Amino acid sequence: MDTQSRTLSGMRPTGSLHLGHYFGVLKNWLDLQESCCAYFFVADWHALTSDFADTSALRHNIEEMVKDWAGAGLDPEKCVIFRQSAVREHAELSLLLSMITPVSWLARNPAYKEQQQQISDRDLGNAGFLCYPVLMAADVLMYRPFGVPVGEDQLPHLELTRAIARRFNSLYGETFPEPRALLTPAAKCPGLDGRKMSKSYGNGIFLSDSLADIGTKVRGMFTDQARMRKSDPGNPDVCNLFPYHTLLTHERTLADIRQGCISASLGCVDCKKIFLAGLRVFLEPMRERRVALERCPGAVGEILDAGNALARAFAGDTLAEVREKMGL
Repeated sequence: MDTQSRTLSGMRPTGSLHLGHYFGVLKNWLDLQESCCAYFFVADWHALTSDFADTSALRHNIEEMVKDWAGAGLDPEKCVIFRQSAVREHAELSLLLSMITPVSWLARNPAYKEQQQQISDRDLGNAGFLCYPVLMAADVLMYRPFGVPVGEDQLPHLELTRAIARRFNSLYGETFPEPRALLTPAAKCPGLDGRKMSKSYGNGIFLSDSLADIGTKVRGMFTDQARMRKSDPGNPDVCNLFPYHTLLTHERTLADIRQGCISASLGCVDCKKIFLAGLRVFLEPMRERRVALERCPGAVGEILDAGNALARAFAGDTLAEVREKMGL
């Protein structure tokens, strides 16, 4: 397929994926694999930019994340699934792009400044973290996509990628298209305790959870903290559970739930039962696909090996052109 039909996106293997990942990222990826020539990569080098001090779980996280992807519905027959570090052309292109990228562009990156201020439990003073956007630019530009699915928080990185593409093209001739942002609609998936859903908080519904574990989690989930009794009217707009109904529950049932909460005719326990029944139906196909993959030792490796080969072939052509234009 040509540039106009190609997209690329990646995810860092830092832990189990939860419902927030599905509705915020994977759901969009599933659409892209049906309509585009879609490349999806395991960003294991990117994981090292902030988690270099402890890599003991990295290989396990890579395998589990690919299982989550396949369980969610990513199909290696419809898309290219590969591991970043297995395509070493990414590292060379990142090095070459770093030669033309002003340090001031990296230092001004708002995402870099925000994370330096917000993340205090890890050392982020390494060059790899500062140069993260250059590696991201290499990841993206390597496959010359027309667009990249991103959330609003990633827009500064993508704009820097576009600036690097323009600079390269002005120096060496037209080579890279400037990929546009394919904004992914935000999906509100709060943690079970009302905080952000996160593995570190232990407050998430993970795609790999057993149905028994999910039942326990949902039954203990916070709802409207001001509603102490069933006879108290509730407010769906502040309820921790209602955002999930908006994602999973049929529109007509959703309206009944809202009215039942406001009028106090529907209690939180019954509301959770409705959600849990829908969630089990929603997750069952994912669990079946994941279990089928787990029954085939080496299946994850085979998926990555096949994707790595396809990515390597494309990356080799791009890098050969870049080296020629840069006089190497």
